[in-house]
Amino acid sequence: MRKPLTGTIFSAIITLSILIGISGCTKTPTVSSSVLPPSVVTLNVISSLASTTAQSGGIITNTNYGDISANGVCWSATNQTPTIADSKTSDTVNTTNAGFISRLTGLAPSTTYYLRAYATNAGGPGYGAVIKFTTTASGTGLTSTVSTFAGGSTYGYLDGTGTAALFSGPQALTYNNGNVYVIDALNNLIRKMTTTAVVSSYTNPTLGYADGAIASATFYGPRSIAFDATGNAYVADLGNNLIRKITPAGVVSTFAGNGLYGYVDGTGSVVEFRSPSGVACDATGNVYVADRGNNLIRKITPAGVVSTLAGYPPQVGGGPVTGYFDGSGTTVYGTAALFSSPTSVAVDATGNVYVADQGNRAIRMITSAGVVTTLAGNPVQKNVVGAPVAISIDAAGNLYIADSSGRILEITAAKVLYTLAGALNTSGYIDGPGTTALFNNPQGVTADAAGNVYVGDFYNNVIRKIVPKFQ
Repeated sequence: MRKPLTGTIFSAIITLSILIGISGCTKTPTVSSSVLPPSVVTLNVISSLASTTAQSGGIITNTNYGDISANGVCWSATNQTPTIADSKTSDTVNTTNAGFISRLTGLAPSTTYYLRAYATNAGGPGYGAVIKFTTTASGTGLTSTVSTFAGGSTYGYLDGTGTAALFSGPQALTYNNGNVYVIDALNNLIRKMTTTAVVSSYTNPTLGYADGAIASATFYGPRSIAFDATGNAYVADLGNNLIRKITPAGVVSTFAGNGLYGYVDGTGSVVEFRSPSGVACDATGNVYVADRGNNLIRKITPAGVVSTLAGYPPQVGGGPVTGYFDGSGTTVYGTAALFSSPTSVAVDATGNVYVADQGNRAIRMITSAGVVTTLAGNPVQKNVVGAPVAISIDAAGNLYIADSSGRILEITAAKVLYTLAGALNTSGYIDGPGTTALFNNPQGVTADAAGNVYVGDFYNNVIRKIVPKFQ
């Protein structure tokens, strides 16, 4: 019998480590017969990558009755299953939360490495899954510049160009067909913004619930918007507990939900949501919903059939279930994935769904089969992605994250995590180079076809533009 670490988080992470492919525990020839090597999870992304340095780490999910004597990561450019006989870090043994961050130095530029986390006890070293990364060329790296794209020095509601326009609490953003759409939260409407910063109103600001022509239709606290391949827009109408649809001709209808605050799958007016806050569309017209109040990810077919893709649904007589657990879909409690206040979703070209799991400080990934793993962050290592509130993905598979604690992050398609702009747990309003720029509660992020990144800077009431450059 293996002895789990204390706390419900770690019992959840044990199943996570199995699902994301931990290679198993490796024994040394002198293994104690009474102690097994520890179980370890390798962090799925590399961060702070440069030509000669990088950052990774891991989580010890099970000590297996043995005191941890060493932990870190090991890596090699030639051994695809590196061990502690290869290059390694020796990080501070963390018995409080079992997580550790590892700083790699002495790497060679433009070189592919294989890396995995390790931890050692009397039973020998245990290893996590192997990840692969490539260092940058010598003298190259990521730089970015932040500017104010639209919005004035105060809050308000005014259409116009650039800083002549006024916003009040801009939140989620999405890019579609040459325009950026902005959820202007405190004005209770959706704004449309060209890439030349001409701002207009896409919906009207009247609070309520009415379908019909877009000029007269009303919403109640819209939280996000997404477009399908044919130009239909879908809106998470949080205050009405509905998913609304806007056709290219400007006709608004109720796509799913009956307005009641609850949880029911099905079709039409029987469906219920609890404060839906994120929507995304895949290539075949399915709509995915971050059902924040239910701690679930829901799926809606083009025909309007709603099902639960991932998470453990509320049971009869009980409320929503929250937690952190990687697992498979919505099966019985104990194997189902668990979320905590999922706020935003995005879908890549192959149908994988990504979730900003704000309460767990993590970015989660769901396959089309409903298998949930953690891409970055976790409740233990809280600052990896901070407090992710919004995500978006571009055509190349790069994922952008609005960390409401003050940063805009990018996870590239190669699983490298960069800080594009901003500073952790620091608020302000400063334009300029990348990490010297400051935001005040960034709540939305999207990228245009040219790779420019736009941010809904909530408390500064402006839209910021980030121009990243790899050089």
